[in-house]
Amino acid sequence: MDHPLVLGIETSCDDTACALLDGAGRVLSSVVSSQLAAHRPYGGVVPEIASREHLANWPAVSGEALERAGVLLRDVEVVAATRGPGLVGALLVGLSIGKAIAFAGGRPFHAVHHLEGHLYSPFLRPPGDPAPPELPPSQFVGLVLSGGHSSLFAVEDGAVSTLAETRDDAIGEVFDKVGKRLGLPYPQGPKVDELAERGTPGAQRFPVSRFGETLDFSYSGLKSQALLEIQRLERTLGPIDLGAGEDVPQPVLDLLAAFRASAAGQVLDRLERLHERRPFGLLAVSGGAAANRLLRRELPVWAGRHGVDLRLVPLVYSGDNAAMIAHAALLRHRRGIADDPFAAEAESRIPL
Repeated sequence: MDHPLVLGIETSCDDTACALLDGAGRVLSSVVSSQLAAHRPYGGVVPEIASREHLANWPAVSGEALERAGVLLRDVEVVAATRGPGLVGALLVGLSIGKAIAFAGGRPFHAVHHLEGHLYSPFLRPPGDPAPPELPPSQFVGLVLSGGHSSLFAVEDGAVSTLAETRDDAIGEVFDKVGKRLGLPYPQGPKVDELAERGTPGAQRFPVSRFGETLDFSYSGLKSQALLEIQRLERTLGPIDLGAGEDVPQPVLDLLAAFRASAAGQVLDRLERLHERRPFGLLAVSGGAAANRLLRRELPVWAGRHGVDLRLVPLVYSGDNAAMIAHAALLRHRRGIADDPFAAEAESRIPL
């Protein structure tokens, strides 16, 4: 095992995660404990419940991560935890644990931006892969798509600048909201994506929205249009409740296919216009919504047509996880960067 051994902690929302990476960036273990059962009755994440669940889950999650990696806590040489953005109460749990471990053992500590973890996650390899991950190039464009973020970043020699972000709802958020309106159980987004696969392409169309000449994302209009279309369908089909387990009417499947096509189309539109303005050679795509089936088919086609080298995040790292936090910390550690555990604070909103 290459040194240093890095411990990563991620508790920004409703997943309690712990991971261990060696100094070459190999993922020795990555454990994520989901809170779906705790939040499902409410149709979404309840912050207070999330915080309590993190506290309850941490001993088992960290214990399993250490056991899978075959190391002890005293073997850890670098500690990293997410500082934000996210739910403050949830962040405080993981950040406090990380700060305590680092201070007690005199280890370097990294308070990592959640999006920084996602940004570099496409360069990770799946757990157990003996090959070290690819070193991120000095320059690339990063696309982060999740429940809370739709963002484009330019990375140049370690410096990250924001090229575009969401002006309202993020892409994953609108998938959840449309799914919730249809009665799907939490988390709704992946189920909407799954149902959209059964829709007839082109049977219905939603326009691809733009936000003026900027590259910023805007999904609130698409959400409103989809909700109005559901309301229109209910005048003919009656109340739609897909959580009841009944067969899904074809018009609903077609609507979801059109909704997903428009959402993905907006991503491709932003990439197209960015490439026209400032051509780039490598695109790294990450975040929970990067697991979307249509996007994972369309992005390689777009990249191949433009001669862009594409890095799609492995599905195991698309959602929130601690391997990406440990990986981002390792990259910072190699540059000689560290944080003061007494100064690091949890923040719900923080620029990258």
